[in-house]
Amino acid sequence: MAELAPIQPCLWFDDQAREAMEYYVDVFPNSRVNRIDEYPDESLDEHFEGMSGKVLNGRFTLSGVDFVCLDGGPLFRFNESISFVVSCRDQAEIDEYWSKLSHVPESEQCGWCKDRFGVSWQIIPANMGELTRRPEQVQVMMRQKKIVIAELENA
Repeated sequence: MAELAPIQPCLWFDDQAREAMEYYVDVFPNSRVNRIDEYPDESLDEHFEGMSGKVLNGRFTLSGVDFVCLDGGPLFRFNESISFVVSCRDQAEIDEYWSKLSHVPESEQCGWCKDRFGVSWQIIPANMGELTRRPEQVQVMMRQKKIVIAELENA
């Protein structure tokens, strides 16, 4: 097995870790599920009640970045304080990722979106810093949901 990165994000899902891994691997190129360890049979311990077959430790790679995930129950929820930045080459790539990852329209702003699992993503052009140097460009960006490069360039 390949050596894992020394620091990896860990995603806590209620009970959709396996589904999320499969989904993300389909969204991002150069991605794969590396390993899934399941909770043991729940009859072994009352702590595992209802968790048999769920993901105790999932390892997956998205575009070369290692992630860990688990099914931990409803104790914690994702929020916008943590997001993953997807740097895109051009508008077509922004549009493609946006169409696959944005599932909560009321959470969209300034290139940020939330997927169907509640994870927040920033779908932005790789040259975002260049596109938001002037106050007019920042004002346009603040009104956008999905980033539209041409609007920033023309501001």
